Amino acid sequence: MLNYNELKPGTYLVYKGEPYEVLEYEFLRMQQRKPVAQVKMRNLITQNTLSHTFHQGDKIEEAEISRKNVKFIYTQRGEYWFCDQDNPKNRFKLTENQIGKKKIFLKENQIVEANEFNGNVIGITLPIKIDLKVVEAPPSIKGDTAQGGTKQVKLESGATISVPLFINQDDIITINTQSGEYIERKQKAK
Repeated sequence: MLNYNELKPGTYLVYKGEPYEVLEYEFLRMQQRKPVAQVKMRNLITQNTLSHTFHQGDKIEEAEISRKNVKFIYTQRGEYWFCDQDNPKNRFKLTENQIGKKKIFLKENQIVEANEFNGNVIGITLPIKIDLKVVEAPPSIKGDTAQGGTKQVKLESGATISVPLFINQDDIITINTQSGEYIERKQKAK
């Protein structure tokens, strides 16, 4: 059990029978009132966020979230299919809602972490950095530099991001999946 003052960002808890992740935490102490914790949290199944105030006497159940490596296979009609990394016959699907914004960085045969709650897969966690190939990019012009500006390119996963002007089609670049930003060019096109 957790106390109301242990609800830091990144903490998992059970609220009304469902797992939540704490996104924001603020400890409030008003004059002549008992202290409270105002929390913004995200439901790990539906991805909906809500705000809730926990009081000093509240006992909060900690959510047991286990993780395992799985391979992304394909997507079809809003369903995202995965298999166990060690057992390809053990397949499961997640909905677009369960995947959330991470869907733009998924590519076939990519290894990700599946999050399980009470034996059911409720979502995935991508690595913080992933390498993706640029499939569409406006042409570069001689003299373009790293500090010279940015342009929009399309990646093999379907995502469109801003990159420096020197990035070309078929380059492999590293992306931060949490911010959706370009980090570096991993490999130059041949």
